Amino acid sequence: MLKSDNIVTYRQYQIAIGLSWIMVLILIIRYFQIQIIEHEIYRHKSNTNRIRKVTKNAPRGLILDRYGEILVDNYPVYVLTAIPGEMNNKKKQFKLIAEYIESDSTLVASNYKKYYRGRFVPTRLAKDMNFIQLGNLEENKLNLEGVYYDQIPERFYPNGAKAPHLFGYVKEIDRLIRKSLKNRDLYELGDLVGWSGLEKQYEAYLMGVRGTYFYEVDASGREVGPALELINTRPDPGFNIQTTIDLNLQIFIEELMENNKGVILVGEANTGGILAATSSPDYNPGLFTGLITNSEWRNIKEDPNTPLINRYIQGTYIPGSIVKMITQIAILESGKFDINTTHYCPGFYQFGDRIYGCWYTEGHGDVNMNQAMAMSCDVFFYKAIQLIDIDILHDTFKMFGFGEKTNVDIPNEVSGLVPNKDYMYKRYGKYGWSKGALLNLAIGQGELLVTPIQILNYMNLIATKGTSPNCHFVFVDNLPVNSKPLFDEIVWQRVHAGMREAIYDNKGTGKKSDPNIDGVNVYGKTGTAENPHGDNHAWFAGWADYQNKKYSLVILLENAGSGGAVAAPLAKKLFIELFSNKLLTHR
Repeated sequence: MLKSDNIVTYRQYQIAIGLSWIMVLILIIRYFQIQIIEHEIYRHKSNTNRIRKVTKNAPRGLILDRYGEILVDNYPVYVLTAIPGEMNNKKKQFKLIAEYIESDSTLVASNYKKYYRGRFVPTRLAKDMNFIQLGNLEENKLNLEGVYYDQIPERFYPNGAKAPHLFGYVKEIDRLIRKSLKNRDLYELGDLVGWSGLEKQYEAYLMGVRGTYFYEVDASGREVGPALELINTRPDPGFNIQTTIDLNLQIFIEELMENNKGVILVGEANTGGILAATSSPDYNPGLFTGLITNSEWRNIKEDPNTPLINRYIQGTYIPGSIVKMITQIAILESGKFDINTTHYCPGFYQFGDRIYGCWYTEGHGDVNMNQAMAMSCDVFFYKAIQLIDIDILHDTFKMFGFGEKTNVDIPNEVSGLVPNKDYMYKRYGKYGWSKGALLNLAIGQGELLVTPIQILNYMNLIATKGTSPNCHFVFVDNLPVNSKPLFDEIVWQRVHAGMREAIYDNKGTGKKSDPNIDGVNVYGKTGTAENPHGDNHAWFAGWADYQNKKYSLVILLENAGSGGAVAAPLAKKLFIELFSNKLLTHR
């Protein structure tokens, strides 16, 4: 009998048995690791496959006026979403969706790509669905596997005040926007985020906390019911913010500026609260709450009237004569000026080899300081300013916050410019400029650039003799510290007297702003600012005393001409509406 070569030796048998036991031991250890040590890890992975997490946007907090009237609200809109893992033929379904909602399939596909977050996470396809579109989708839902619609809150403006530069707008977060956010972990694709104005400034208060819902899904990823072992959370709305804005007044000044280009600001000098603010032209903030088209964005961005610019915090302008009170204060504070001094104005002033004209070319004759302020005599200030140098005038401007941000509570404010010797040396060289620059600065011309919000702050400080709080749009506990210029009472009295005569003197440049209402006392100054890019800008700046309150006012009309001719009459209209017609109904 032949012996087989395949007979296993005893030693080989032992090795095989040993290896088998080793394998069994490894399996036992691995089983123990999975079932005992790593139980929670794998249970989580199992739940991840079994349970779907869906989030729901929280309504943003409301923006209210000073009396609780709603300025910015939420309203429900329908959005169309899809679960990518449940869609069998995306290209076909995009085409069907586009047909049912009367849209473009490429736009639907683009939104899908833009908002995609994962196979089983709802992905935005379309927004602002109307009931006809919803009806078409509902009738054809059998052809649209994995396609759903839901309600989300959107911004709207129920009471007629637009104020887009103040309220700002929100944007829907896509991949690109989310990537740019510092606190991106707080947001998901499709969330709304404040992008400008109060919406951005107070985003942390307004945003709210999204709700979370859990559903069980089958092996194909389809929802089969709620995950009862997990706790759902409802969306928690954001906090409301109450502004200092008066709704009625805001609507009125928007209408007043409808056909003008410029700014109107109305404030309470005693508190620093801003009652109304408009930058014109403006835009419809609702454009930015939805999926704005490229053409719509291009039209706004390329508009030569620059409606996106917030003129009262971002526009820089030559102020003209509305800053002559700064010059007056600098001269009085120097101790070199005799209050009885008069200067003769023939309509011009020769300084060196240059002729500096007065706005009134026929000349004002002999004028004292009050008369010079009332009639806005340039020649008086040309002569008087030579008692001091440019740095002293610069420092006086700085006392009132010029050349710096006011820190008003909306973003993207600019600083303006107040030149001093160092600035002039750097720009023109040590011998490239002369004291003639000081003459121009004395009447608010030359290198000087201001923002309308700085002018409002300046008016508040003069009206309250340096005690006004910082300008602000929202009632808050702690305001930024405002500049507090301290001068002798006689200086304040002189300034107030000059501004009062500018309104009530027969030759006052601001006389057309007088509303002639019992109990209303107006203090003001007009300005006609040279504009190197076109026609002159017209200014009015001042305040009205009424019922123990001081209502400050700044008007800027771009390329409109003379402040006394066009800005002052507009101020009169506003004062009449404000005090005679009881616009401030909640006083």
